[in-house]
Amino acid sequence: MNRRQFLGALPWALPAAAAKSAQDRVALGPARIEVSRLAMGTGTNGVGGSSNQTRKLGLRGLAGLLRAGYDQGVTFWDSADQYGTHPHVREALKGVPREKVALLSKTHASTEREMRADLDRFRKELHSDYIDILLLHCMTDADWPERRKGAMAVLSEAREKGVVRTHGVSCHTIEALKTAARTPWVQVQLARINPAQVAMDADPQTVAGVLKEMKAAGKGVIGMKILGAGRLRNRAGECLRYVLSLDCVDAFTIGSENREELGDLLRRIPPASRHG
Repeated sequence: MNRRQFLGALPWALPAAAAKSAQDRVALGPARIEVSRLAMGTGTNGVGGSSNQTRKLGLRGLAGLLRAGYDQGVTFWDSADQYGTHPHVREALKGVPREKVALLSKTHASTEREMRADLDRFRKELHSDYIDILLLHCMTDADWPERRKGAMAVLSEAREKGVVRTHGVSCHTIEALKTAARTPWVQVQLARINPAQVAMDADPQTVAGVLKEMKAAGKGVIGMKILGAGRLRNRAGECLRYVLSLDCVDAFTIGSENREELGDLLRRIPPASRHG
């Protein structure tokens, strides 16, 4: 046996792990919703029914960006009522098979009545009979399950009927996040995570610890604010390396604002995953 054969036979001489990509298929949460690892965010600085994406790109521009992502294997689209992006998603869906895209939206509904109205309106706005992932948006109180029990009951019923495939919450305080970790109703969590603690609920180590609890409980975890709503774009490589190194994050959403930014993300993710 020569030296090369000897080294190749050693137990640690294993092939390098395959790089992760934006297009990887991920099974999210107990419902096993198939999504791409990268979600196309549409709500950068989204408030009052608009966002950077809607303001800069308009209806056809944002729809075209979503379809460009789809054409490159990014089939997870992240929207919300607060962003005003349902019409843009609807326009983008005209060019792709509905079942090939995982749609996420978010609601501020608290009561049963509000949630039923939002479900009907959202599906009309999206022109879709169902929504893959629907989240209660921006939880901040530790007792949010008591405050939102009406909306939660309607979403549970909608999941049983197939109107919503899975449900959960997005959180904007560490107290709300900890509550979500121990709440069985939460099947999918949208959580703010980056290495610089920009627009986050606590320091990265604390947040990651809670997300590990969620994963151990079988919940699906989607990271957001990976680039700090754009404030960390000059540290994109570092931020991508960090989130890709976390076993407690299944997928993550980033809001590109043009095709160049989208292409840059797609190129950066594989090498970043090798250097986590």
